[in-house]
Amino acid sequence: MTTTPLLEDMSPRGVLTLTLSRPDKGNALDRATLERLAAALARAERDQSIRLVVLRGAGKHFCSGGDVSGGISQDNATASASISGVCAQLNNLPKPTVAVLHGACIGGGVALAACCDTVLATPDAFFAIPETRLGFPPAELMPFFLAACGARFLRRHLLAGSRFTSAEARQCGLVHGVHEADAIGTILAETVDAYLHAAPRAVAAAKELIARLLHETVTTGELHRLHDAFATSAEAQEGLASFKEKRRPHWYPPSEA
Repeated sequence: MTTTPLLEDMSPRGVLTLTLSRPDKGNALDRATLERLAAALARAERDQSIRLVVLRGAGKHFCSGGDVSGGISQDNATASASISGVCAQLNNLPKPTVAVLHGACIGGGVALAACCDTVLATPDAFFAIPETRLGFPPAELMPFFLAACGARFLRRHLLAGSRFTSAEARQCGLVHGVHEADAIGTILAETVDAYLHAAPRAVAAAKELIARLLHETVTTGELHRLHDAFATSAEAQEGLASFKEKRRPHWYPPSEA
């Protein structure tokens, strides 16, 4: 029987859920999984009907990292779909992204989580970036780790390759909320709904600007021009009108029955 390493589910509200589906391998990232992830994220970027992406893992774990049994390293799985390349796609996606973590979140799994806008975890989730114990630094993934966790935390756990808990992951900023398994579905729904209230073009522009401001100086004049352009946009007009009229904006999809 042929199985797919990545399950895709699209809701009527435009929420694309991508579920890593190699539970017998701890959802380790092999070539097929990475290629499917790369293709799904490319579709999410160009398909305007997709408003948000949720990333999950099937079975006992979220993701146990790169599938080293198949010779996969974190930085060159294939020419078209490496772990670092997929992380860059996820990090740069002009739409909100949410990761839901449970069980093991190791190496490349931590990098995937680090690239999402909101990360939720269950108390049983545990984390590690163990590459130094294998004899190499995860060089191409380190920018993602650094942005999410900070240098001080990495110097403690990446250098040692040591395991850390969901509570520690929340403390460093990698995880935004830790919730019991029976409550995380409700928290996820609330998180998704909050994102869907926001205007899609405004979200894309804000996300791009956040990334730019982290790495380059943006002049005050350019910021003023961006503000003025969006202040007079159709989305801004609709947003202000919906606020004054006490109604939902047109980009907010109705709740599923």
